[in-house]
Amino acid sequence: MIGNPAYPTYQVFLSLGIAAVLALALMPLFIKLMRREGVGQQIRADGPQRHLVKQGTPTMGGVVILLSMLITCLLMARMSVDLTICLVATLATAALGLLDDIESVAHERSLGLTPKQKMAGLTVISVAFCLAAVNYCGVEPTIAFPGGLVVDLGVLSTTIPVGEGIVVPWLYVVFVFLLMAGLSNSVNLTDGLDGLAGGTVLVVMMALAAVAFRYDEINLAIFASSIAGACIGFIWFNCYPATIFMGDTGSLALGAAIAAMAVLTKTEVTTLIMSGLFICEALSVIIQVASFKMTGKRVFLMAPLHHHFEKMGWSETKVVLRFWIISGAFAALGFALYFQLG
Repeated sequence: MIGNPAYPTYQVFLSLGIAAVLALALMPLFIKLMRREGVGQQIRADGPQRHLVKQGTPTMGGVVILLSMLITCLLMARMSVDLTICLVATLATAALGLLDDIESVAHERSLGLTPKQKMAGLTVISVAFCLAAVNYCGVEPTIAFPGGLVVDLGVLSTTIPVGEGIVVPWLYVVFVFLLMAGLSNSVNLTDGLDGLAGGTVLVVMMALAAVAFRYDEINLAIFASSIAGACIGFIWFNCYPATIFMGDTGSLALGAAIAAMAVLTKTEVTTLIMSGLFICEALSVIIQVASFKMTGKRVFLMAPLHHHFEKMGWSETKVVLRFWIISGAFAALGFALYFQLG
């Protein structure tokens, strides 16, 4: 462990710097490897035509983001149960995303695993994470709302006689699944423009690092800040015009990491507010599909939402920068409301 535990602020900021440097150092090597192996992004044929030039750009940059985060956590944090299950959930989701990326590249199409396959994987990961959080980290199966309202989702619980007994709070398990699957897919949908997902995840993770630090959860603060730092290193190469994409390896895992932080810091509601941009992106797809099925008409020029603004004539960099600002506003609002938790 590097650094003096007596200076936790120093540790958190140093973690951000180490992860950023690692990502900056490792990414060029990874880009060369992906180019040599011919591993490139497959672009949607029905998307904006100017995106077709991105066909073949190296992908799976999420591998470097997560590797930088993992090395930083091993160097800077004390391994604890909460940090361990956070890492396992994130890396397990990354493995699911990696399978999706490999499938996509192997068959040279923009779609990888089927939705059912992804959802099955996310179900297993989220349920295992929830049970570990409740039984081994002391996480209460409740949801706290700003203003002090607390909803107990542990009223329907079962104890499975394994060892000393595994408590299964069914309603909370379902909630955590919806949270983790929803955020993973939302970040995945947001990852459609150069620098968009990396920048917005960076903003949310910095806010969550501050939340964890205030709760004196230094290990989780280091985890969040190391992801933020790795995103900084990634954006250096992913900004327009991108020389690498994070792929589902990164986007699915980063969404799961946000959900895991929300559960372990008991800020599920305020984290959803911090993640407001991701929610808007996902809602735009849901609204678009529902509207077309029911009326035959589309609400947006194209979904997800960032493509709608591209179709309106906004440049890619304008969309990205404005979405970063919006994400920052959501993160600030969620962080302010977090102080209203009872």
